Amino acid sequence: MSTVTTAPATLTSEELQRYSRHLILPEVGPEGQLKLKQAKVLLVGTGGLGAPMALYLSAAGVGTLGLVDFDVVDRSNLQRQVIHGTSDIGRKKIDSAAASIAEINPNVKVVKHEVALSSENALDILKDYDIVADGTDNFPTRYLVNDACVLLRKPNVYGSIFRFEGQASVFATEDAPCYRCLYPEPPPPGLVPSCAEGGVLGILPGVVGLIQATEVVKLILGQGEPLKGRLLLYDALAMRFRELKLRKNPECPVCGEHPTVTKLIDYHQFCGVPKSTEVPQVASGDISPVEVKARLDRGEDFQLIDVREVFEHQICNIPQAKLIPLGELPKRLSEIDPAREVVVHCKMGGRSAKAADLLRANGYTKVLNMTGGILAWSDKVDPKVPKY
Repeated sequence: MSTVTTAPATLTSEELQRYSRHLILPEVGPEGQLKLKQAKVLLVGTGGLGAPMALYLSAAGVGTLGLVDFDVVDRSNLQRQVIHGTSDIGRKKIDSAAASIAEINPNVKVVKHEVALSSENALDILKDYDIVADGTDNFPTRYLVNDACVLLRKPNVYGSIFRFEGQASVFATEDAPCYRCLYPEPPPPGLVPSCAEGGVLGILPGVVGLIQATEVVKLILGQGEPLKGRLLLYDALAMRFRELKLRKNPECPVCGEHPTVTKLIDYHQFCGVPKSTEVPQVASGDISPVEVKARLDRGEDFQLIDVREVFEHQICNIPQAKLIPLGELPKRLSEIDPAREVVVHCKMGGRSAKAADLLRANGYTKVLNMTGGILAWSDKVDPKVPKY
């Protein structure tokens, strides 16, 4: 891991020209630009939210940008993760992002943290930075980032996105609530679909990420009214912004008057989801795509039900599967024979798990969920099936 060093407290002639439009703003000026140059900001993730933040914070002249990411660029990222290009497919995201930052502004020092943020390393990574910007897309890491920021007294510039809606706020400052004040407990696993499961408008993370970048710059400059104690809600379809006032929760287990969380915990266990490094086990009631294919080939008698949406079925499908979207399932139970075994599948396995529970609750005793959904089918059974 690289060592973060403080940038010199001067502006070069090249920087004076580069930042000239900042320098003539009274709210920025040479003093403010020096604050930006000396600032150290950590971006957790270089995906949908991290991409616009990295692009604009580097252009703005933030002196040190730390990047936390261990993923590689996938073709499906390119619809929204604008810091990466087609030629970067298969490349480490952290390397692709660093190259783009260097092209925009070679004066920026990039510190790469090519790791999965965890309870073991978070405090050590975050401690060297002034501000943390959360661009993550999962609940365990959001709670981890929040708690680490509270413990280290670092501002947490938060953003989240889903489908056509986004949120942004500034958490964990001394006079503002933290993420746990807003969401004391994570939702049950599978209740909130991921962007991979539910989709996201590619432009949406650009808007929310730029709001986060704006908040970072305001905090560095000490200008304006940060989103502390406020949750900004954005609806892209309605093109409408709304704001909710937030208050510190005196009973908050992290930032409250009598905190019970005084060190980082196991956040995957807290959120009830398996760690990404764990090898998924086929639980009772689950069946692998390979076994489903084998049973189809043997001509076994069972019903294969696809609970995705019609537009997803049009992208790709398993020919032997009957399409009944999850939302229509309760009123179309008559189309499924309760005396025969049922195997349900979706895109990744989340919706089909809900479908399996619904069927069991309605008296179906022979129900299996195909783990990994049609994406796993493409990986393990038929690579000609398109992935989306």
